[in-house]
Amino acid sequence: FTPVAGEFRNGRSGKVIGSFKMGESMEERLGAPYWHIHRADLIAALEVALRERLPSAIRTGMPVTGYDQDAHSASVILETGECISGNVVVGADGIKSAIRTQMLGEAKPRFTRNVAWRAVVPVSKLGRHAPPPTASVWVGEGKHAVTYLLRKGTLANLVGVVERDDWSVESWTEQGTKQEAMRDFAGWHPTIRKIIDEAEALFRWALFDREPLDQWCDGRVALLGDACHPMLPFMAQGAAMAIEDGYTLASELSGELSGERELDAALADYFTLRRDRTAKVQMAARSNMGTFHQRSFVGKLKTYAPIWLASRIVPDKVDERNDWLYGHDVTA
Repeated sequence: FTPVAGEFRNGRSGKVIGSFKMGESMEERLGAPYWHIHRADLIAALEVALRERLPSAIRTGMPVTGYDQDAHSASVILETGECISGNVVVGADGIKSAIRTQMLGEAKPRFTRNVAWRAVVPVSKLGRHAPPPTASVWVGEGKHAVTYLLRKGTLANLVGVVERDDWSVESWTEQGTKQEAMRDFAGWHPTIRKIIDEAEALFRWALFDREPLDQWCDGRVALLGDACHPMLPFMAQGAAMAIEDGYTLASELSGELSGERELDAALADYFTLRRDRTAKVQMAARSNMGTFHQRSFVGKLKTYAPIWLASRIVPDKVDERNDWLYGHDVTA
């Protein structure tokens, strides 16, 4: 689904604070559309592409506990004790990466005192309270919500983030209750509360922040995605950065596999090409956490008045403010 615009809204009244163009405007300016895609659909598409190339590539239910390597190969060690060898090990094993832990030691994340709720609900259940066909950030005191549409506008996605320090479980599968979510968004716009009320399941996870890493590689072993640059969801770029990583790593390794360069040079260049960009996105996501949660009148005025004014006086400048992010061509 391609949103027609991006919007900042007041979380309680729903009034638009500021907006910027997306849809056809972004495609004309940057050469590619902006899409919202269901994570399950993206994973399914990647799975089909991989199985077409190598049907035996995917093995599920095989937890990896670490890696081993020598001068000629690298291996992953499975929980069963089995080792699977290849030329390179790529640790794309997420925010709790066993590969990263072996490479760099235990991570020390910082709890942000933010807890995120997420739900997906058919638009047909929401009636007049369905969210608009925009990428909308609903801002409020110590909390915010994001709504957007998926699957050609048939599903509404909600991510709601609340400042609280009484719950700190970092899990994508932990469920909370409808009553808890309703309490967190008491008094908010009917669109937000209707999605919560109609959700069959409400998942919640604590948000931890991590500093950018200065090392992603160890010999024949490299990290990718959340394993090396986990980021807060306030730029909605976690999956996009992992896909960019994958393309860059494949491009660098193609030279090594053809005999044109050494493996260590390929992995070093992969790190060099990706580290600063992903660190910038991590920092932008961290910054947005404060932007979305202004509590005081002065804080709101200083933060949202410029957005309101710029979107009306110099809308082109507002549209272009994230071109550094969306306009990046990983193939260049």
